[in-house]
Amino acid sequence: MTTQMIIRIDSEMKNRLNKLARVEGKTTSQKVRELIEDYIGEKDIGSYIDNLWGRIGGKFKAKGISQRDINRAIKESRKSI
Repeated sequence: MTTQMIIRIDSEMKNRLNKLARVEGKTTSQKVRELIEDYIGEKDIGSYIDNLWGRIGGKFKAKGISQRDINRAIKESRKSI
């Protein structure tokens, strides 16, 4: 479900944002949503870690590394401590 958010910005800034969004083929609302998502992604450590694990998992899958391989490597590394 989406909700509406009302913000106040300088009219010149709004005009510049509108123009830049159009250059990218987006609406101002789409661009603002992107900017907010990016900000939250940068500041929310939980989200950052989830994204990082997702990228790492994708690389492991691409190389044919399974969850079993990872568990085995963790077990072996703990033995050497």
